[in-house]
Amino acid sequence: MASTEDTLLPTSFAVLFADVSGSTRLYDTVGDNLAMTAIGQCLEIFRERTEATGGRVIKTIGDEVMSAFTNADDAARTALQIQLRVDSLQPVSGNKLGVRIGFHYGPAVARGDDLFGDTVNLASRLADVATRGQIILSQKTTQRLAKGLRAACRPLYAIPVKGKNDDIAICELTWKASADATAMMPSLSPAVGGPAVLRLHYRNREILLDDTRASITLGRDQGADVVVPERMASREHGRIEHRAGKFVLVDHSANGTFVTMRGDRELVLRREECVLHGRGVIALGQPRETASELLEYVCD
Repeated sequence: MASTEDTLLPTSFAVLFADVSGSTRLYDTVGDNLAMTAIGQCLEIFRERTEATGGRVIKTIGDEVMSAFTNADDAARTALQIQLRVDSLQPVSGNKLGVRIGFHYGPAVARGDDLFGDTVNLASRLADVATRGQIILSQKTTQRLAKGLRAACRPLYAIPVKGKNDDIAICELTWKASADATAMMPSLSPAVGGPAVLRLHYRNREILLDDTRASITLGRDQGADVVVPERMASREHGRIEHRAGKFVLVDHSANGTFVTMRGDRELVLRREECVLHGRGVIALGQPRETASELLEYVCD
């Protein structure tokens, strides 16, 4: 039987997740005390800006905050203000922090002080998709924005979402003109000279990623597209996405993803992403030289 604190009928909210980007590297480079102070400053900005626009902080999970708003406009304005405030912070010993934000408007079930349901799950997924300095929202949510905010949204691509039969179209809410923001925008046609196909080789399998397939998931979980029984890999370790003619490797793991592209030294991704080019080798959870399982890729 549901408790009296449960709201059994879903009510619509704009659910927003804001995550500090670069926090792991900050701990590694400046130490715990300075890192905790800097990240705490970001979390305080998340809270203060949320409450200033009438939102409510639902919970803090490490260096991520989940908030809820009664309408999409307030969530969008909060996201914009958070990005501007964090961007204005001084670097910490040369390390500049950023924010990844995702939000979605839809029905959610309130239980006590928390929220549950597809809207929460999708908002969290959008924050995962966002890169440093990005605000990602579902295309459906843009339809609920005021005209001025809607004009600042750029359509991106569609992403697969666990439990959904159809991919979800997403947009970026832009907040400043930058070379990075421009580079993240896909064109409507394939990039001239860009790779059309990524071939991923693992053991005796070849998996293709192209215009007909949006992403490939990697990890120890049996539900992953490529199941890698590597001891140091996470169950849901990461993915490779096809974005407007480019192939992006995204890490979600505890121990990082190690990628070696031909001609370059090994790169470590920790809750980060990079564009794959040429050919190379990917190791999950540990460096290539000690990994028992290696994935090879070729961009054609």
